[in-house]
Amino acid sequence: MKKQHQKQKHNLKSRVTALVLLAALYATSAYPQDGNAGINQATTQVKSYFAAGTNLMYAIGAIVGLVGAVKVYNKWNHGEQDTGKVAASWFGSCVFLVIVATVLKSFFGV
Repeated sequence: MKKQHQKQKHNLKSRVTALVLLAALYATSAYPQDGNAGINQATTQVKSYFAAGTNLMYAIGAIVGLVGAVKVYNKWNHGEQDTGKVAASWFGSCVFLVIVATVLKSFFGV
C-alpha cells in the first residue's frame, strides 16, 4: 500500500512538471517579439516622460531650496556657529540638482 501511494505521488509530480514545462513553452512561443523593437519602444517612452520628470525635479528642488533657505536664515538670525556649513550644503544641493537634470538631458539626447 505504501509503495502504491509513493508511486502515485511520483506520477503526480511528473504530470505537474510536464504541465509547467508545456505552459512555459506555450507562453514563450505565443508572443515572440524582436528585442530591438522592445528596446526602441522603451527608449521612446522614457524620452516622452523625461520633460515632465525634469520639471518635477525642478519643482521638488525649488521646494527643498526654499525650506533650506528658511533654515539657513533662522540659523543666521539666532547666531549659530554652523550657519556657513549649512548654507554651503544647501547651495551645493541646489547646484547638484540642476547639474543632474542637465546631464540627464544631454545623456538621453532630449
